[in-house]
Amino acid sequence: MVEFTEHGYARAGVRQIADRAGVTAMMINRYFGSKEGLFAQAVDRAFGPATVVGDEPAGLPEAMARTLAERTAPGAAPLDPFLLLLRSVQDAEATEILRQSIETHVGTRLAGLVDGPQPEVRAQLGLALIAGTWLMRTVVGTTALAEADDDSLSELLAGMLRPVLGEAEAGG
Repeated sequence: MVEFTEHGYARAGVRQIADRAGVTAMMINRYFGSKEGLFAQAVDRAFGPATVVGDEPAGLPEAMARTLAERTAPGAAPLDPFLLLLRSVQDAEATEILRQSIETHVGTRLAGLVDGPQPEVRAQLGLALIAGTWLMRTVVGTTALAEADDDSLSELLAGMLRPVLGEAEAGG
């Protein structure tokens, strides 16, 4: 996954991936079928576990906002799923794999926690807010977001997420 995260799908080569993993390119093709198959496995592995979107409906907007503020703070470890997304979307095949994985994993998980009508649409809007905040705070590094206090940022984000995800999460 490191090669895809660092270089994106298009620029990651099977030989470089194999060298980094200490195997041969033939082994990668044998076990994954192709670079695309390996990428699909890496993407599923990246988006499968909960990172910003948890599993509990109680206090969901606040929990997501807090986690995002902490995980995007200066000096925080990078969020690999977001880097993988950012560096691979210029390739149509990679974008389709990313879309499927996001919808299957984090999109489905979040939609299952959303209270109210159109849970899939509302979940995707929540994910868009998360991705946009991550991009502007860590990649672009806009001054206001990069220098924002985590508590203040978390409070503002939670206020934006509550109407999208549903009020039921804030109080149970």
